[in-house]
Amino acid sequence: MSKKISIENKILDKSYQLFLDKGYRHTTMDDIAQELMMSKKTLYKYFPGKLELLQASFEKLKTRMTAKVEAILDNRYISFPLKLKSSLSVIAQHLAPINPSLFEDLHEHAPEVWEDLRDYINESAFERFQKLIEQGISQGLVKENINVSLVVTLYASAVQSLLSPKFLSQFPESIQKGMKIPPADIYDQAITVIYNGILTEEAREEFTNAPDPV
Repeated sequence: MSKKISIENKILDKSYQLFLDKGYRHTTMDDIAQELMMSKKTLYKYFPGKLELLQASFEKLKTRMTAKVEAILDNRYISFPLKLKSSLSVIAQHLAPINPSLFEDLHEHAPEVWEDLRDYINESAFERFQKLIEQGISQGLVKENINVSLVVTLYASAVQSLLSPKFLSQFPESIQKGMKIPPADIYDQAITVIYNGILTEEAREEFTNAPDPV
């Protein structure tokens, strides 16, 4: 890895963490430069502005997530229930740190980044999810009468509720309070509820007993 790429990766990692912690709107180039202990002039040599840093940070996230999910799905030695649990856990681990307020921040102040991330989740993550369900049906591990499109839509709805904080605002306050749990728990519980319904008894037992992905 060249020195330039190494520095760019360090900048992106620090920037991404600041975006998670402070939000996009409240993070400045001064904040990023200070966190990196470099001058703002040096920072601008690598990235022309905050929006470009945000875009590059999310591109790195998507590349990393795609590589990990594809490695799991392409592994012929992993059983279907473990492949299912591992791939969806990877998606959850990468998306869960992006809290609802940041999604709302992006929606308002960096709409092109928000739309790109939404499209990636819809077109990439969910397409892989659909193929995985179809694979499970062909192996007799998912009930054959299941409507694959409906299952994908249910999971997508659970995930996208995190993308749109306004979605929760339409529910009674008691429901909203009950949803104040870590995003990772929301993903995990959504996965568990869905798969308890679609897996065969044998696959459901293996899914339940499958070790947590490393």
